[in-house]
Amino acid sequence: MSPDHPPGLDLDRLGALLGRERPGLVNGPLSGRLIEGGRSNLTYAVSDGTAKWVVRRPPLGHVLATAHDMRREHRVISALHPTPVPVPRTVLLCEDEEVLGAPFYVMEFVEGTPYRTADQLAPLGPERTRRVVLALVDTLVDLHAVDPGEVGLADFGRPEGFLDRQLRRWGKQLDASRNRELAGIDELHAALGRELPRSPAPSVVHGDYRLDNVLIASAEGDADSIRAVLDWEMSTLGDPLTDLGLLVMYGMPLGMPDSPVSTTAEAPGHPSPAELIERYAARSGRDVSGVAWYTAFAWFKLAVILEGIHYRYTLGQTVGPGFDRIGDLVPVFIEHGLTTLREGLRKG
Repeated sequence: MSPDHPPGLDLDRLGALLGRERPGLVNGPLSGRLIEGGRSNLTYAVSDGTAKWVVRRPPLGHVLATAHDMRREHRVISALHPTPVPVPRTVLLCEDEEVLGAPFYVMEFVEGTPYRTADQLAPLGPERTRRVVLALVDTLVDLHAVDPGEVGLADFGRPEGFLDRQLRRWGKQLDASRNRELAGIDELHAALGRELPRSPAPSVVHGDYRLDNVLIASAEGDADSIRAVLDWEMSTLGDPLTDLGLLVMYGMPLGMPDSPVSTTAEAPGHPSPAELIERYAARSGRDVSGVAWYTAFAWFKLAVILEGIHYRYTLGQTVGPGFDRIGDLVPVFIEHGLTTLREGLRKG
């Protein structure tokens, strides 16, 4: 913990707020640090020397309030806490921008390890890696089993027309990033539109469900279980199979060593896509016969996201290692999407 104030986090104002709103919670001066790895919203670890908490706020100078809605994140985590879905306990939501310059919320600090790459998983060994990834599937089933109405989330989204809106949204996102020819991207978008499946009953969907958005326990007796699901900024009510499709996509090998974007599929012991799908189907009772469409959509969505990053890189708006190679990945994601839609998911 650094005693300095990280950008976007005024520890004196935060401490004063917690003292007023949660008397007795904080027992000393606060220190804080930025937790690396956040995709969009900023995440800080804060401590009084004895206890720890986490603060989530929008990025500095954020533009779209709807994309960084702290109230929604706080709401869904608070609603899910009493359910079997492991999420941190929320402490406080603050929408007064005078405190930190933007709305934010505070939640408990959960001990655990995020695994982002196959290389990080490898030291666990095949047996533990398999257990961790299958636990990820089981937790997704638990999430999709939650009745939104029973936890106060009946109005958390608009499930009707969900897939059509998603496809149009990502198509518009692609158009906003076009500055080069991308073979197959329009073909993939059109094919997804032609083959739009009929959605099952809606559920709470995470929207970015993958291994590096959960914390894995390492303590004896609790090892390899999921301690917390994090990063709920894209959550809503919608088609649960979009979460499954994304999880399956991240379980498929890219075949590109040293890629700046990786899946975890190459880790020894990682379950195959077919096994992930079968476990989800068996535990949820859902029909997953159309999962190839959802996986192809996940490839498309990631291709659009990566193209947006590449576009910003070409404008000099993104700096850091690896960004110069993001553009080379986009055609790979497009080809995976087309192949998945054409041939389905191969067994293996």
